[in-house]
Amino acid sequence: MTKHLKYYSALIVLATTLSCNGQQKTTPEKTNATTAEENIVITEDHDPYFRETKTDSSKYGPSNITRNILEDKEGNIWLSTWEGILKYDGKTFTNYTNTENLSRFHVFTGIEDSAGNLWFGTIGAGIYRYDGKTFTNFTAKDGLADNSIGCFMEDENGVLWIGTMNGISSYNGASFTNYTLEGDQTNNDINALVKAPDGKLWIGTRGKAHVYDGNVFTQLTTPGGVTFNNVRIIIKDDTGSMWFGGNDGFWTYNGKSFVVYNKKFTGAIVQDSKGNIWTSSASDGNSRVWTITNYDKEAQLNMGRNAVEVKQEENMFFGITEDTKGGIWIGHLRGVYRFDGLLFNDFNLPQIRQ
Repeated sequence: MTKHLKYYSALIVLATTLSCNGQQKTTPEKTNATTAEENIVITEDHDPYFRETKTDSSKYGPSNITRNILEDKEGNIWLSTWEGILKYDGKTFTNYTNTENLSRFHVFTGIEDSAGNLWFGTIGAGIYRYDGKTFTNFTAKDGLADNSIGCFMEDENGVLWIGTMNGISSYNGASFTNYTLEGDQTNNDINALVKAPDGKLWIGTRGKAHVYDGNVFTQLTTPGGVTFNNVRIIIKDDTGSMWFGGNDGFWTYNGKSFVVYNKKFTGAIVQDSKGNIWTSSASDGNSRVWTITNYDKEAQLNMGRNAVEVKQEENMFFGITEDTKGGIWIGHLRGVYRFDGLLFNDFNLPQIRQ
C-alpha cells in the first residue's frame, strides 16, 4: 500500500521532530565529501561492496567500513559493516552474517525496538530482524518500499519507520505502508527520520529536508527561506532541540530559531549522557580530512566556540554511539574506534593499523 501525499514547499517555523542515523547509501556518493565507495552497480543478487571474511569470531574487529553502531539492552555492541552484522560482547567479535549464512550484502544501519528485537538495514537485501534466536528477512516482496535501507525509527506506538532509497515504509508488526515524497528521486532517498516534540516527523533526504505532520510533507526552510540539502543525520537532544547536519553544515533548531554552528559537511551527530554533542565532519572543506568534535554545554551555548576537536585524520568517519560505560564508538573506513576519554582503541590487527 503506497500513500502519495500532498506536498507543499513553504516557509515554516517549526517545533521539533524525529531521526535515523544516516550516511549516504547511493553509489557514487552525492555529497561534498568523498569516500572509498566507487561507481559500482549493486544488483539483486550481487553486492560488489560486500567484503567477504572467513572468520566467525575473533578478538579483532572489522577492518572495513562500519556505518552504524548500537548497544543493545544486554550491553552488547552491534556493528553494521561492509563485512556484515557483527556483535561485540566485550571480548569477542562475532560475525552473524557468516554464522547465520545471511545474504552477502553490506549492512548500513541498525536499531533495537522496544520489544528487544534488533533490526538491520542492508543495501540491496532489505531488512533483517533478530529476535535473539532467529534472523528474519523482509524485502520488497513483503511490501517494503525498497531493498536498500538508510535508517530506522520506532514511534511511541511501536510502529517501525524505515527510510529507504525509494521512499519511507512503516511497519506495524503485520504489514508495510509506503509513503513517497513529490519531486525527483533524491527526495525519496531517505537518510534520517526523527520525531520532534510536537509529534512531527523530520526527514533528511539526499534532496531536500522535509517535515511530515501525518497528512502533508512540507519542505523544511528557515524563516529566511534557506532550504537544507542532503541532510544526513538528525537527532533530538534532551531539551527537545533538533540537531541536524549534511551538505549545508551543522545546525540546530530550538523550537523558535535556527542556528548554524559551522558550514562543514557533517555526517554524524550524537548526544552523550553528559549532554555533550559529538559530530563527525569534513575539515574546512577538505573532504580527505575528517574531524570528531565534542561540543560541551558551554560550546553549545557559544555556538561552537571552544568546541574540542578530539580526533582528526585522513579517514572518513561515520556513525557515533555512546555505550553505557561512557565510551564513544566511532565507525570509520577501516573498522571502529572506541574512545574512553583518553585513548582510542581500534580493535584492528596490528598490520592494518596506520
